[in-house]
Amino acid sequence: MTIQSLLDERYGRSRRRGRRAVAWTALGTVSVAVVGALAWSTVSNAAASVDSDVLAFSVVDRHSVQVSFQITGNADREVACVIEALDADFGIVGWKVVVYPPRQEQTRAHEVSVPTVGLATTGLVNSCWLP
Repeated sequence: MTIQSLLDERYGRSRRRGRRAVAWTALGTVSVAVVGALAWSTVSNAAASVDSDVLAFSVVDRHSVQVSFQITGNADREVACVIEALDADFGIVGWKVVVYPPRQEQTRAHEVSVPTVGLATTGLVNSCWLP
């Protein structure tokens, strides 16, 4: 035996490639699993998302606001949306939850009348989701 091999053996510095290969294989396997889980999470969340765009609103009178909007999302599931009416100070003066049945179209246009307790200055879609 050489002096270097005696020192390596004494202090636990072996030149075995087996441990390193196992460690790199385990690290690679864990990395692939994490990337796969993140990809699956991203795809499943995107499939379950609903986008909404307000097309127009009009203040009918002191007690109602008409909101026109479109929703884009999963066509074969029902969609629920919260429609709000706000006053000049951005306080909520009216809101309504509406549920729409499944349709063939992925993008759907809707018009909703929201009852208010005071004069509103705007109408908007707060959020939409798949119930």
